[in-house]
Amino acid sequence: MKRLRISGIVNDSIVDGPGLRFTIFTQGCPHHCPGCHNPQTHPLKGGKKISIKKLYKKIKENGLLCGVTFSGGEPFLQAKTLLPLAKKLREDGIEIAAYTGFLFEELLNGKVPEGKELLSQLDVLIDGKFVQKLKSLDLAFKGSSNQRTIDVQKSLEKGKAVLSKDPRWNKN
Repeated sequence: MKRLRISGIVNDSIVDGPGLRFTIFTQGCPHHCPGCHNPQTHPLKGGKKISIKKLYKKIKENGLLCGVTFSGGEPFLQAKTLLPLAKKLREDGIEIAAYTGFLFEELLNGKVPEGKELLSQLDVLIDGKFVQKLKSLDLAFKGSSNQRTIDVQKSLEKGKAVLSKDPRWNKN
């Protein structure tokens, strides 16, 4: 049984994407961005392990969700473990978003093992490291202005990053 190392979960987040979302904060991050909102997620050995099956059950118990968000830490460090969960959620028609300090192009080009496979299951990706001097509280669902909100499926079709035009993700 696959087990994901997490820092925590939020069953009803309203800050990690539009609507009510189930947010999974993965444990472990190589980026260590100054001013990070979740520095407790940085240590690779921190947090706790939870089975994918248990996470999926918790998600399905909440019938009011608009989507699921993979946050962190760095979700793509555990891409192989997140992949089966993402596939199940996608089959169920649940919108999946992820935050990452990597760039879309790095994930597309295989910089992270299984990163491209996990990417293929996502609807939305917020990419790029948090940059404290570019921090803005006016951005929808992003911390700094260098970060992009990407329509993953259109981007995969075109082979390059395509910014999301979904007003739910871009309202300011």
